[in-house]
Amino acid sequence: MTLNMEESVDMFGDINLTLGMLNKEDDINKEDIYGHLTSVIQNADILDDAIVQRLIYYASKDMRDDNIPREIRMLAGELLVSLAAHDFNSVMYEVQSNFRILELPDEFIVLALAELATSYVSQSIPFMMMTLLTMQTMLRLAEDERMKDTFCIALEKFSKAIYKYVNHWRDFPYPRLDANRLSDKVFMLFQYIMEKWVPGAPRTRTLAIVKAHGPTVSLLLLREDFCEYALGQVPWLLNQYKDKEIDFHITQSLKQILTAAVLYDIGLPRGLRKSIFINLLHQICSVPEPPVKENEIEASNCFLILAHSNPADLMEFFDDQVRSNNEAIRVGILTLLRSVISAEEPKLRDYITSIERTVKVVMGDLSIKEKPVKTNFSENEKGEKSVQETSLEVLKTLDPLVIGMPQVLWPRILTFVVPAEYTGTLEHLFNIIRILIMAEERKKHNAKDSTALVISTGAVKLPSPQQLLARLLVISILASLGKLCGAGAIGLLKILPEIIHPKLVDLWKTRLPDLLQPLEGKNSSIVLWETMLLQLLKESLWKISDTAWTIQLSRDFSHQMGSYSNTSTEKKFLWKALGTTLASCQDKDFVSLRIKEFLIAPNQLGDQRQGIFSGKKSLTKTDVMVIYGAVALHAPKMQLLTRLNQDIVSQVLFLYGQCTQVLGMSVVNKDMDLQMSFTRSITEIGIAVQDAEDHQFQFVYKEMLIGYMLDFIRNEPLDSLASPIRWKALIAIRYLSKMKPQLPLNDHLNILEENIRRLLPLPPLENLSNDGQTDKDKEHIKFLYERSMDALAKLLKSMMWDNMDAEDCLEMFNLLRMWLVSQKEWERERAFQITAKVLTNDVEAPENFKIGSLLGLLAPHSCDTLPTIRQAAACSIIGLFCIKGITLEMERLQSLQEGLESDDVEVQIKISSKIAKILSKFIPSEEIQVFLEETLDGLETLNPTCTKACGIWMISVLKEQGAALEDQLLEILSTIYHHMPVLRQKEESFQFILEAISQIASFHMDAVVVNLLRKALPFDRDTKTLWKALAENSASSGKLTRSLIDKLETGLEDDIAGIDAISVACAMYEVISTGTPLSGMYPELFTVLLKLVSCTLGQKMPTVSLSHRRHVMQQGERQQIPDPCRLSTATLKCLQAQAMKEGLAKESDEGENLWTLLSNPATHHIGVCVLARSMAVWQHGIILDIMEYLFSSLTSSSENYRITGTAFFSELMKEPILWKHGNLRDVLTLMDQSAWDSNAILRQMAIRGLGNTASGAPHKVKKHKQIMLESIIRGLYHLARTEVVCESLKALKKILELLTERDVSFYFKEIVLQTRTFFEDEQDDVRLTAIFLFENLASLTGRRWKIFFAEEIKKSMISFLLHLWDPNPKIGAACRDVLMVCIPFLGLQELYGVLDHLLDQDLPRVRDFYRQFCVKLAKKNQEILWILHTHSFTFFTSSWEMIRSAAVKLTDAIVLNLTSQYVELLDKEQLTTRLQELRQDPCISVQRAAEAALQTLLRRCKEISIPS
Repeated sequence: MTLNMEESVDMFGDINLTLGMLNKEDDINKEDIYGHLTSVIQNADILDDAIVQRLIYYASKDMRDDNIPREIRMLAGELLVSLAAHDFNSVMYEVQSNFRILELPDEFIVLALAELATSYVSQSIPFMMMTLLTMQTMLRLAEDERMKDTFCIALEKFSKAIYKYVNHWRDFPYPRLDANRLSDKVFMLFQYIMEKWVPGAPRTRTLAIVKAHGPTVSLLLLREDFCEYALGQVPWLLNQYKDKEIDFHITQSLKQILTAAVLYDIGLPRGLRKSIFINLLHQICSVPEPPVKENEIEASNCFLILAHSNPADLMEFFDDQVRSNNEAIRVGILTLLRSVISAEEPKLRDYITSIERTVKVVMGDLSIKEKPVKTNFSENEKGEKSVQETSLEVLKTLDPLVIGMPQVLWPRILTFVVPAEYTGTLEHLFNIIRILIMAEERKKHNAKDSTALVISTGAVKLPSPQQLLARLLVISILASLGKLCGAGAIGLLKILPEIIHPKLVDLWKTRLPDLLQPLEGKNSSIVLWETMLLQLLKESLWKISDTAWTIQLSRDFSHQMGSYSNTSTEKKFLWKALGTTLASCQDKDFVSLRIKEFLIAPNQLGDQRQGIFSGKKSLTKTDVMVIYGAVALHAPKMQLLTRLNQDIVSQVLFLYGQCTQVLGMSVVNKDMDLQMSFTRSITEIGIAVQDAEDHQFQFVYKEMLIGYMLDFIRNEPLDSLASPIRWKALIAIRYLSKMKPQLPLNDHLNILEENIRRLLPLPPLENLSNDGQTDKDKEHIKFLYERSMDALAKLLKSMMWDNMDAEDCLEMFNLLRMWLVSQKEWERERAFQITAKVLTNDVEAPENFKIGSLLGLLAPHSCDTLPTIRQAAACSIIGLFCIKGITLEMERLQSLQEGLESDDVEVQIKISSKIAKILSKFIPSEEIQVFLEETLDGLETLNPTCTKACGIWMISVLKEQGAALEDQLLEILSTIYHHMPVLRQKEESFQFILEAISQIASFHMDAVVVNLLRKALPFDRDTKTLWKALAENSASSGKLTRSLIDKLETGLEDDIAGIDAISVACAMYEVISTGTPLSGMYPELFTVLLKLVSCTLGQKMPTVSLSHRRHVMQQGERQQIPDPCRLSTATLKCLQAQAMKEGLAKESDEGENLWTLLSNPATHHIGVCVLARSMAVWQHGIILDIMEYLFSSLTSSSENYRITGTAFFSELMKEPILWKHGNLRDVLTLMDQSAWDSNAILRQMAIRGLGNTASGAPHKVKKHKQIMLESIIRGLYHLARTEVVCESLKALKKILELLTERDVSFYFKEIVLQTRTFFEDEQDDVRLTAIFLFENLASLTGRRWKIFFAEEIKKSMISFLLHLWDPNPKIGAACRDVLMVCIPFLGLQELYGVLDHLLDQDLPRVRDFYRQFCVKLAKKNQEILWILHTHSFTFFTSSWEMIRSAAVKLTDAIVLNLTSQYVELLDKEQLTTRLQELRQDPCISVQRAAEAALQTLLRRCKEISIPS
């Protein structure tokens, strides 16, 4: 992986450096630069987006630059098209932006579009309509010949792309487009070109039109409305047959048209057909000069198409033409007939008679004579060659089934099989033998009288079965070299088992078809083919199990060796076949004797390379190595082990070392034969040791030999697979790894990792196969690929399960992890196929082997992109459970596994889900956590379909086993939280996370809630999301809310709010905000949240540890400092909003201000009252529940909570329905007690509650009037807090309205005196309430207090008169009303008229009112006027300008209306001084009033001659 990354970095650096040269280099160097860039890009898997955009820019710019040579512009265009593989849309956008309507584009822009259309059909089709429309507007603008040629090329490419789409639209990844619209545009373009550009077209344009003609007409044939026009253009195409350079392209276009006609089942008009026949025949039988080979082939292909579509017409044409005297035409007709017959066209079977007649015409023409051929050979050579050729010709033409011929040929023909001199005829001999035997087989099935072919010697000495087998096997090896006789030999073996040996019939019936597969139309690797033949021989000898028969076969192999040269393939194979035969022989003495003969007389081996025995040039070191391996394999096992290390392995190593030395120095020898022989020898030694089953044997060379094998594997290239070294070395390592001594785990890991890294990164099999030159090479590569992967799987499986430590097994398997999740499909495919083999087929794993992690890793890939991966993943999953010994519904699971072959993603998901449901219950509960960890990793990294499968498996497991996860719950939740910040970026994955949490919570709600509540405050976005997800789960939302309520109540048991309670509030906010129905929990929820708000008033957030989880901060996001009360209030606000939606509460009269009031310690009690008023009284059941929960607040140890409860109840006290159904009597008692509390706010709320009782329960007021009056009156003395005074005044007003004069007589005087003290209070509410109360007191005076009250009225009248002009108009109105009530006590009813003016719409002026009032009062009672005067001085310093002004104006009116007697009593000096001071008042109104009053005083004093 690191290597690939380094290569990518180097590549990007190379491209960047090359790009930098584009601006600097001249045109000559640009050609090399573009060529280099194109090569790099075409071979790069991934390119950086920025680099791609830069390349697009430079390539487009240079491609359109007219000042640059055409060659460079073409290279730039090629680069631009290559870039489409990395970013098609950007390339298409760049090209289309320079391809505009009614503007003639650059020539290379059109060519680039055309190339994009053919190279990227799928991506180009959606742009095709726009492209064709634009091109339609350009044709009329094209005047340059080159531009016209370019448009013709574009039409050709576009037509090909559309034709491909029309016929394969199901393979395209988007909904079907309207192909008719595309063909409409193509028709218009083609029609214009044929009408406007064809006449007088130069040769180059004619060629371009010819090339476009075939694809375009083929496309138009699809449309019935265009079909006639399209066929009408074919004669023009035929008329262009005149130039050899164009002829091939004409034939090619004609072939495309004929193919389309067959595809769309369109019949060609007879005249057109004949014209096509004649022109095509001319291309094959051109007399003046021989036809071009490519054109001749294409024309022959056209005739094959015509033979399929119009066989009758074609045969008639052939019959007519063959009667021509033109020899070339006759030869051409016969050649075509041979091609047509060879093609085995079914429709020609009905015209066999016509074909025979045509051939007989030629054969019956005696004028055709053979011409003599002059040669330079000698007569003998000529005669011999003639005999050979004649014999071969006879064999070729011989019909072995002619009457009497089988009896002549059989069995004599078998005598020609074994002798070497008849090798050249074997191909035809084998064919005749095959025909004879197969014909006899047919007779056996179809007739009773069979002329069965039997081996009857008679006068002919026939070859023995052993001779036949030996000869046929040797010849079969040539099949790997592509020789037909080799294929014939193996084909003959297939039908000769009864002749060779009866016991071979069943074996060969099953094995030979498999053996033939690599040869079907292709060549095979000679090594592979040789191995397969030897394996067949080995199995056949085992099946025969006849020692004498085997001994004879070995002798026949030896006898045939003299027929071949020492270096021939046949000779080498004979030695290996002989070795295999001896290995299968049960006669040990015979085998030992034969081996001894070979060692004593090594020249028998016949190889003319350097030998090692007796100085003779015979047996090679490589051969001896192989012999040592074979000796070890077949030696007696108990005797072998004692001599293995010293006498066999050491010698093999010595021989190998000798082969790798040059001039005494060891070098790397890459001779494949040497490596293969060495590897084979070591493998056979390993097999021998394993067969010995001696567990005490210590193989001292184990590590050394494994090292050799790993070196072989390392030296193999990573970009190709041409040799079997990897495969064979892996097999050797597998056997070596099983030997003692046992290697440590790290060595096993290194061995496996090295092998995995040398196999899994290979290019895709398709790319590997492309390295083969022939089909045989490709089959060989495929075979090596499959065997190598299988060997790697077996090695991993062997090493894993031979280890009894479960952790070690898992660690070895983990070497595949990175490949199982590779971004490259082919790497994943290999890894999964290996995994499936490792985890299946009778695996014995350690008892404590854990499958959870592997299951989480593998399961999501049951929905991977390739069916092979999906199948392997499902197979592996099932294998995991079988490893644990779990009994499964195998038939059902295998049926589901087969369904994963479907390419429908929805089907894959459904099947994976079903498998998950079946298997989830079998996962050990203690492994659920690691399973979930794996699936969570998959949700982060896998492709979308696998991600979905991850989620489905995770949810299925949690549903099935969620109840058993209690002990692992904390770790599971921690793991899930850890992944959330990353998964939030993947919407679908994140939804699975939320569903998983909800699923866990459905089993363990309290545990999940406790875990979530431990998150740091304020909750981050992920935690909030989790709370909401839990709430939105209808199945568990009720349990969630209940749990949170319980947690909050527990946290507030001591009426103190800690961090836990605040966390619960934050959680409740998220839960309630989802709109979860509150149902019956609203009263309890409301009460506990109100309590929390109360307990957090003025509180700072407790210190908590910071969260250690990953957090993805959004841009601009800042860490907020939380306010506990604000958080609690927000939750309560959210609750009330939901309650209003459900009709459980109503809108507050304070609106949003309610929550500000509630969270502020100074206004909390006001907010609680507002909140209480927002309760839906008609839901009295809910209110009663709230009252019951909240009752304890009245006696709480927390002063804040007592205030909250008292304030809330104070508002409820005025609701009669609650008095009727609720227990407010106890509340009333507690209220009375709280009215004496030292806390002013608590007293205020308690007094308010007492006062509101008058509205809710008047009878309670009368019953408890004494204690209530005492408590309330006491509040009037709380002068430090006007709120308490005001509340007391209001309460008194409400209560006094219910009482009689007798009820209040005892308290009347005190109430009156205390009420008067608040007429001048700065608080409007206090003044107003005091005035209202005083007015009410007038009705309660009775006889006892009438005089007293009149005196108090006199003292209070100045306040009433002045406050008529109070800044608060409500107070002015109240003063008017109280004056109206109080005047009768003074006997001043005459003043009513003056006071009535205050009711007028236009109020009188202050001065005028006071003068009128004083005039009336002076006439009635000068004493009261004087009292008013004496009390007015105090108001000169009032803080209100209007009161000061009114006081001065009243003084003016009083002075004006006092009698002379009272004027003399005036303290004129003091009054003057005060008025003088008021002349300096900041208020102009006061200044003027003071000036007028001073003038009045001076005038009155002057009138009575009193010095001023």
